[in-house]
Amino acid sequence: METIKLSNGVEMPLLGYGVFLVSPEECERCVSDALSVGYRLIDTAQAYQNEEGVGKAWRKSGISREELFLTTKVWISNAGEERAYASIDESLQKLQTDYIDLLLIHQAYGDVFGSWRAMERAYREGKVRAIGVSNFQAARFFDFSHYVDTKPMVNQLQCNALIQQTGIEPLLAETQTRMMAWGPLGGQGVEGIVKSELLANIGSRYDKSAAQVALRWLTQRGIVAIPKSSHKERMAQNLNIFDFRLTNEEMQQIATLNQHDTGTVNFADPQFVKYLIQNYG
Repeated sequence: METIKLSNGVEMPLLGYGVFLVSPEECERCVSDALSVGYRLIDTAQAYQNEEGVGKAWRKSGISREELFLTTKVWISNAGEERAYASIDESLQKLQTDYIDLLLIHQAYGDVFGSWRAMERAYREGKVRAIGVSNFQAARFFDFSHYVDTKPMVNQLQCNALIQQTGIEPLLAETQTRMMAWGPLGGQGVEGIVKSELLANIGSRYDKSAAQVALRWLTQRGIVAIPKSSHKERMAQNLNIFDFRLTNEEMQQIATLNQHDTGTVNFADPQFVKYLIQNYG
């Protein structure tokens, strides 16, 4: 498994398994399958309501904690210094671990600065190895990172071959913040990656699928990808991308597929923000 180094020196796998929309009932099985085929980065969140499944799966796996990289996220309902800090302890209990490898603010709403102070405290105390944000678009990310002492080490964004997030990359570079891609194979209104003729043609040169090429394209950019699948065979296929390398020409060809750049979810839409806060805040 290839890794990247975060700004504080922590090494993070470039490919992981995401459990967004994996039901609490199915999560333990899915994570157990993912670990058995070789995944060591598992991405969950308080809002997914399946942290317990992740904890049960890794505990039963026999894999040492040091080999794993566990990511979770503080949800809007837990925003604010005291509530966020208490929620971190709850996540630690559910994940059955003494520390979280990467903790993110899930959405850029509510008292995010209070949440960040709680996360910095947990970071200083060793409860968290790295901290970052999720779904912070360019302007919001610049504003937030300008006013915090510890700069975000990761920003998790919707990113794939059709949504390439090139515009925010210079801002992330200023704070040495690494990008993490949710929806690396589509989802949330994005279709066409696995059916892309260009990706399939490139893949045929390496005996790889369009999906594998799309994941390799991300990881070669130094972007952490967290594909999700409930099928063990597909999990293994998604993981099998480190035995080939795309050429510069192929990387540039895939760059022409960009359709949305910043994503299909408009996080600046007042109605979207209102919906999140009223229903989940």
